[in-house]
Amino acid sequence: MIPDLSQALSWLDTHPHAFQGISRGIERETLRIRPNGFLANTNHPAILGSPLTHKWITTDFAEALLEFITPVDQDINHLLKFLRDIHRYVARQLNNEMMWPMSMPCRICPNSNIQLAQYGSSHIGRMKTKYRQGLKNRYGALIQIIAGIHYNFSLPTSFWCLWNNINKIKNGKETISTGYLHMIRNYYRLGWVIPYLFGASPAIPTYLIKDKNIKLPFESNHPDMLSLPYSTSLRISDIGYTNRTERKLSIKFNSLQSYISSLKTATKTPSEEFMAMGIRDKQGNFLQLNTNILQIENELYIPIRPKCMTKLNEISSDALKNRGIEYVEVRSLDINPFSSIGITSEQIRFLDLFLIWCAMADSPKLDDTELVYTRKNWNSVITEGRKIGQKVNIGHDNKQFLIRKVGIRLLKDLTIIAKVLDNPNSKPLYLEVCKNLKKSFDNPDLTYSARFLNILKEKGLEKTGLDLAEKYHSQFLKEKLEVIEIHKFNEEAKRSSMSQRQLEHDSSESSSLSQSHTN
Repeated sequence: MIPDLSQALSWLDTHPHAFQGISRGIERETLRIRPNGFLANTNHPAILGSPLTHKWITTDFAEALLEFITPVDQDINHLLKFLRDIHRYVARQLNNEMMWPMSMPCRICPNSNIQLAQYGSSHIGRMKTKYRQGLKNRYGALIQIIAGIHYNFSLPTSFWCLWNNINKIKNGKETISTGYLHMIRNYYRLGWVIPYLFGASPAIPTYLIKDKNIKLPFESNHPDMLSLPYSTSLRISDIGYTNRTERKLSIKFNSLQSYISSLKTATKTPSEEFMAMGIRDKQGNFLQLNTNILQIENELYIPIRPKCMTKLNEISSDALKNRGIEYVEVRSLDINPFSSIGITSEQIRFLDLFLIWCAMADSPKLDDTELVYTRKNWNSVITEGRKIGQKVNIGHDNKQFLIRKVGIRLLKDLTIIAKVLDNPNSKPLYLEVCKNLKKSFDNPDLTYSARFLNILKEKGLEKTGLDLAEKYHSQFLKEKLEVIEIHKFNEEAKRSSMSQRQLEHDSSESSSLSQSHTN
């Protein structure tokens, strides 16, 4: 049914410290809203600093779409406290505004334009906004303000040494990259467990698919929303934050070279659809950066990405080519509406367990046939994952198994890994996660999406979101900062603003110098 992990799990008995030093990071998106629940139409608060250069507080697609970024952390509790401190600080700086607590967007004023994120007059700042103009014209602004959580994860180098039975990784780039690609392929195969357990977007605002020819059996449980009875995460469905580029490129993650080649091909190959749009309109305004399949590499929307820290002016594919994969970015998490900061320690611990499983389980190379079935599995879980008797296709022979049966079998392996990760001298936190989540496979009504849909049916999407926003905002205002002192926030705001001004000065000087040479 799923790969046999017995030998790998027995290996853990003799290497109980293999996972000491797991590194994690979180990126959380959230819309700024007005007290009436409508999308804020104000600029990014200047008091927060520059979204172009701030280390922790930036914006994503829209000026009103905040993004919070934690530093790399090996302590889950500290990581969550850091993220919570960002929320606490921002709540205090918002002028009569709050943060929207779910993935699907809030109310939008009729005929209002969603202001693209602004990053100033430097070259890089203007390019970032032009890129967002391209996203708006290619996919629509409403789709782009759907929010999510990105979870960054890396295993310690010591694990890769032990796992590959070597004292020291002489050529770490190839060895570690191969290991992460192994992990990613298994994530494609079974990563649908993430939206099954934690998907929290079973309904969408009615305006999101207005005038679109969507052939899904939506139910109108409330005037302001549409839902599917067994859906888990419409955010990552074809309705939500997605594009179809991955299907055209048929990325299989069988080698780092092929992945990099696919990225570079997509950013250099014209698309007939986007060529028809053109680069500028009749007034000379930018419509998109270029007419290629991807404007830039970040436009590739996939459930999980191989990542490497980039240097100044370095693109992702070059970083991966030069230094290999350093970590993975999980992109399948909805905002958790049951958490004021959008994610919980339970989710983090499950992701730890599952990603370790993905690294250790047998992971043959993906072929076109299996890739098609993995996509079908994800889609069936996204749209009908909680349906009793729902099945998925597993393995090269594509046999069908009940989601419940696959989930419980997977948790059996994860429980063994949990015993290794749990410190013998502390609470069995990872084991508790396995025990709690087994209930969700036994009873789909206990999943996040089922619980949240029940609330949405009663109160509607807008009222539910506004009530939670007010509740969480009040909590943030009452709580004290725990790990980031206020002067650190103020210093970073000042530093980021100065850094943006320096970039603009440098761009201006460069432009003037270029002009003088031209003349």
